Amino acid sequence: MGDTNNYFVHTSAIVDEGCEIGNGTKIWHFSHIMSHCKIGLNCNIGQNVVISPEVVLGNNVKVQNNVSIYTGVICEDDVFLGPSMVFTNVINPRSAVNRKSQYLKTVVKKGATIGANATIVCGHDIGKYAFIGAGAVVTKTVPDYALVMGNPARQTGWMSEYGQKLIFDKTGAATCSESGEKYLLKEGRVSNITPPENL
Repeated sequence: MGDTNNYFVHTSAIVDEGCEIGNGTKIWHFSHIMSHCKIGLNCNIGQNVVISPEVVLGNNVKVQNNVSIYTGVICEDDVFLGPSMVFTNVINPRSAVNRKSQYLKTVVKKGATIGANATIVCGHDIGKYAFIGAGAVVTKTVPDYALVMGNPARQTGWMSEYGQKLIFDKTGAATCSESGEKYLLKEGRVSNITPPENL
């Protein structure tokens, strides 16, 4: 597990054998980090969180209270998981049928946000900087920068890297109202076109 002086684990939390936890990470009350998880630098794991075996979290991942992250999930850097959101790992679970060999992978890409009480059905990746609205039920792959909401979740717009809704003009250009970063919508895909010197 490494030197516990480099990260914080509340006395009521449990961290199983074989986990890798990065410096600056905090694991709060009544959470359970199961075996062989990899958790990056400066993550915050809220209260009553369960992280199943072999889950991978990147750096600066924020996991709010009452979240379940099941085996097969990978969260890249700067992901935000809202309160009580949940991942699944099997499409057709049955109590009497062992399907541990059928876990499907879900990748949540850099900077994505998943809102409170959302459900992510396994096998569907969440694009970088995508924004999943509270209570959404995601049943298909979500593009980079997409804003999705509802049950089943449907795309309703696009979001900037700062979490502001993007309004594109006729040329496909948009500017983030908070950061001033420039974006381009072309052939159904959004990209950040801000010159590197302005980032």
